[in-house]
Amino acid sequence: MLKSAALALLLASASAPVLAQVPASQAQTPLPAPTSLPRPLPPIPAPQDRDYPGTIGIRVDLTDLAHKVIRVRQTVPVSAGPLVLQYPKFIPGNHADTGPIQLVSGLTVMGGGRRIEWVRDTVDPHAFHLEIPAGVETIEVDFEWLTQPDNAVWRVVMTEEIVNLQWEKALLYPAGYAHSRITFAPSVVLPEGWNYGVALDTVSREGNVATFAPISLEHLADSPMFAGAHYRRLDIDPGGRSPVHLNLVGDTAASINAGPEWVAKYESLVDQADRLFGARHFDRYEFLLGLTSKLGGIGLEHHRSSENTAAPNFFSTATPSYGSRGLLPHEYVHSWNGKFRRPSDEYVPNLNVPTQNSLMWVYEGQTEYWGDVLTARSGLGTVEEAVVNLAEVAGFYDQQPGREWRALQDTTNHNLLGYRTTNPWPSWMRGTGDYYREALLIWLDADTLIREATRDRKSLDDFSRAFYGVEDGVWEARPYTFGDVVEHLNAVHPHDWATFLRTRLDAVGPDAKAPLDGIERAGWRLTYVDELTPLEKRMMSGWGGDFQYSLGFNLGSGNRITGVRWGGPAFEMGLGAGWELVAVGDRTASAEVLREAVTAAKGGSEPIVLVVKRGDEFRTLSFDYHGGLRYPRLVRIPGTRDRLADIFAPRRR
Repeated sequence: MLKSAALALLLASASAPVLAQVPASQAQTPLPAPTSLPRPLPPIPAPQDRDYPGTIGIRVDLTDLAHKVIRVRQTVPVSAGPLVLQYPKFIPGNHADTGPIQLVSGLTVMGGGRRIEWVRDTVDPHAFHLEIPAGVETIEVDFEWLTQPDNAVWRVVMTEEIVNLQWEKALLYPAGYAHSRITFAPSVVLPEGWNYGVALDTVSREGNVATFAPISLEHLADSPMFAGAHYRRLDIDPGGRSPVHLNLVGDTAASINAGPEWVAKYESLVDQADRLFGARHFDRYEFLLGLTSKLGGIGLEHHRSSENTAAPNFFSTATPSYGSRGLLPHEYVHSWNGKFRRPSDEYVPNLNVPTQNSLMWVYEGQTEYWGDVLTARSGLGTVEEAVVNLAEVAGFYDQQPGREWRALQDTTNHNLLGYRTTNPWPSWMRGTGDYYREALLIWLDADTLIREATRDRKSLDDFSRAFYGVEDGVWEARPYTFGDVVEHLNAVHPHDWATFLRTRLDAVGPDAKAPLDGIERAGWRLTYVDELTPLEKRMMSGWGGDFQYSLGFNLGSGNRITGVRWGGPAFEMGLGAGWELVAVGDRTASAEVLREAVTAAKGGSEPIVLVVKRGDEFRTLSFDYHGGLRYPRLVRIPGTRDRLADIFAPRRR
């Protein structure tokens, strides 16, 4: 449980804005509510630092695979009088109000053998008002979570072979209490013959019903399950001080066949994380990895587990994508950064109090940095791959025009503007990816500054051990502020870190530049080339249709023009979404033909002529571009220390 003093401070800071928002429901027109409910509806109680009396039972039935319906029954201790049940709205890890209340159906409440009617709050549709009759001490709450058949709007969480149970989408809880002070007793009903991975403690397994030890709502919502017909559990920290397992579920039995070479790499990941952070903040850790083309893709952090997916052939293909190999290191880092050490404005008292995301450049940005570092240090990736990946990131931000109007700091609000909504102009709008990847460059900048200033005696590793590697074994959240980050950086190496960070986070305007100093301080320089190595071609999988840094667009399948860069040559020609490339000069269009034309025009004077089509409209465009193909690459600066090699090298202790 949370320390009472810390929780009291949390609730004191959170309750005022919550109370300021909630009473708006009092101003609503009286409703045709059940006669036992006051009209207008009362305000939703704000969370208080007190225990909810009794334990809430919850049983989740995962067996209706045909309809993709998850059925929930809860038994809730109650007393006579008003009660508000809330459905989680602000989902941790999404950093936004993404609780899918739209998919909740069939809500029925029974108490004392009689039906108790509810009324949805007209200001906050995630809340349900009830009036509990005298003499009723327990209510039964039943509803369905109508999971979706495809990924068009909502992610698929249920297939014939796999179910991804996310508890926060399958429960209601009483308003007026901190989620750390509400206890649930969970159980699941599994399809015949299935098994599961979860960070909860199993107390019994009788047939297809698994029962788990009681746990707070805070930690239940942070403990998802992967269940499947094809399941395998691997110990990747044999003899370790706290269990760490890799739980595999797959579309087929063959897809979960991870060979010993893969197990060794994940064992190394655990070792390298221990050496980086110096402490663990979990009693156990369960990687949940779905090898699937049917379940919706996911990479989502939790304190003692993570939800991840990869292709069904991940373990059998010669070289899986770098991103898929780097996914588990990234999510594992979040146990320390984002979960144990948590931004103070995301440290909210329950799942319906709005989150703020001002420190996402630490939460996600530094995690992106350490995830890439641990991918290399563990052997899940090579140093050469890490350098190519860094070149792609540096090239993107070196050429991104959106910094002219929008600072990196403002992108931390992006999820709150509409969770990962469609963005037809990512180079101009900016968004979620920036506080991951541009922030990564800031942390490389900080790391190399410390290394250079201390003659390589200290590094950002020292910051991580001091900031995250404290209170070994504790797995309750410890919030942090901007000032805390600055203080710990200064403890490693005295510097004006507040100005260092703010000038990079707040950089905006036509003269604002990408934070690339760390690359040169590491002994490398960003350049652009017109020929790629075999490794670069493998890493930059879309290289064949990538004309971002030449003509200013990508060429996708069916010769569709996509990703037009704001202000680039194609943009200035009036191109945007929906155009198709028909011809290059007098030749039928293809990516190869276009590459040849751009190469032939390099250093010359003849324009590149393209014929494009949208609907019934054809246009002939003449590009006065002679710079050739351009792909980002990092090259060594002669006579300098290779600090990237130092950063990506495995730690020996």
